[in-house]
Amino acid sequence: MVEQLAASVSNKQIGILGGTFNPPHLGHLIIADQVMTQLGLDRVLFMPDATPPHVDQKLAIDADDRVNMVADSIASNENFGLELTEVQRGGLSYTYDTMLELTQKHPENKYYFIIGGDMVNYLPKWQHIDELVKLVQFVGVRRENYPVDSPYPVLWVDVPLIDISSTMIRSRVKHGQSIKYFVTDQVAKYIKERQLYRD
Repeated sequence: MVEQLAASVSNKQIGILGGTFNPPHLGHLIIADQVMTQLGLDRVLFMPDATPPHVDQKLAIDADDRVNMVADSIASNENFGLELTEVQRGGLSYTYDTMLELTQKHPENKYYFIIGGDMVNYLPKWQHIDELVKLVQFVGVRRENYPVDSPYPVLWVDVPLIDISSTMIRSRVKHGQSIKYFVTDQVAKYIKERQLYRD
């Protein structure tokens, strides 16, 4: 199923939602769907990273498990897919390197890179940001108390505030609390069967 979801896409307007997805939750799905429908995109690809640059390594589970959970999460939406470039390449991934590779593979596609409003402030610190903004259109998901000003072109989208985080879900699993309605049933089953986030 992972291979099918990661099938190549060409000549389209493609949203890219990158992240650690540790685990993926309904907030991710809502953001992807809202951006896709509001901007009229053809598809949104979920792009798990190989080695999360900002996550305590003790908390980061294997990339294969995260990919499988994303695949389970998006299987019911034909407009969602997997982008495995960063996982297959391994190591720390920089957005510029990844998007350069994707745009070279599919120069006919237009890519929309989706980030939270809290990340927009950090764009000046992104590697090769001046070149990156020529490769992708950034899409900012508006967040309360975060400014919408940026020296770079950002398309802003309003998405209902869903106060769910992967950190919260991991904590709930560790303490034996329910995660129903925070993640899809398939992901909840996957976490339980593989005893993830117990330690």
